[in-house]
Amino acid sequence: MQENKLKNYLLLHFIVFIWGFTAILGALITIDAIPLVFFRMGLAVVFIALYFLIKKKSFYLDRTGIFKFLITGIIIATHWIFFFKAIKVSNVSVALVTMSTGAFFTSLIEPVFFRRRIKSLEIILGLFVIVGLYIIFNFESQYQLGIIYALISSFLGSLFAVLNGLFVKKYDENRISLYQLLFGTLFVLIYLIINRQITIEFFQLQKMDWFYLFVLSSVCTAYAFIASVKVMKYISPYTVMLTINLEPIYAIILALFIFGDKEKMNPEFYLGAAIVLGVVLANGVIKNRATIKEKLKRKVGAKK
Repeated sequence: MQENKLKNYLLLHFIVFIWGFTAILGALITIDAIPLVFFRMGLAVVFIALYFLIKKKSFYLDRTGIFKFLITGIIIATHWIFFFKAIKVSNVSVALVTMSTGAFFTSLIEPVFFRRRIKSLEIILGLFVIVGLYIIFNFESQYQLGIIYALISSFLGSLFAVLNGLFVKKYDENRISLYQLLFGTLFVLIYLIINRQITIEFFQLQKMDWFYLFVLSSVCTAYAFIASVKVMKYISPYTVMLTINLEPIYAIILALFIFGDKEKMNPEFYLGAAIVLGVVLANGVIKNRATIKEKLKRKVGAKK
């Protein structure tokens, strides 16, 4: 039992490492953000569809699901477009630290859909996030456009996660992923057709770009999603959430090794990054303690 638990912990860290590597691949791939997202999502659809066929899973989806996944497919596609745009115009470190604001955006969006009040603590933590971003924005002025793109991506990613929190109660996680990726691919394809970008040259990529796209779509998208669902059956959501918060750290360390001087920032950047990441971790710890207290109250109430 202990060995199996350790195995899943290691798998979780490997998955988070893979997600962190997504940003590295985004920087290595030479094509623009929109074609990059098209190829990533399109290839991932193929891989997940193959998974469905191998596992003999049903492809059936009701009309309500089609509408829901069409909207969220467009959201996730736009989220990735701005994410890769942020990397292209700045660097991996700036994009990922800014993306860590997702927890703050979620705390603002979640109450709207789950009909609860915004907690004062979440507002206070959010203000600290803004301070951290202000320091980065002020001292890394050459990356301001990248920060703006990453903030838009972070907001869209949070909106996507909250909506999926509603959908997962009714639909299978794998089916959600398949159709969201499919509709996202079609959305980007329509955009490319309207702008007359679909040509023979569009598909004539460098060999290394095709290799990186294959890794991005198969390992970092299709495999990571399926594996993360499996891991969540054996590890608590709190542990999963805290481990996922290590993604920017893994990616920044990787980026320093791979890209060298391009990823070296001013000391003020690391101060701002420490504030943002520190708030994200503190938010997780505080929320976990609140959850434990709530569970204890329910147990005591049940015994009475």
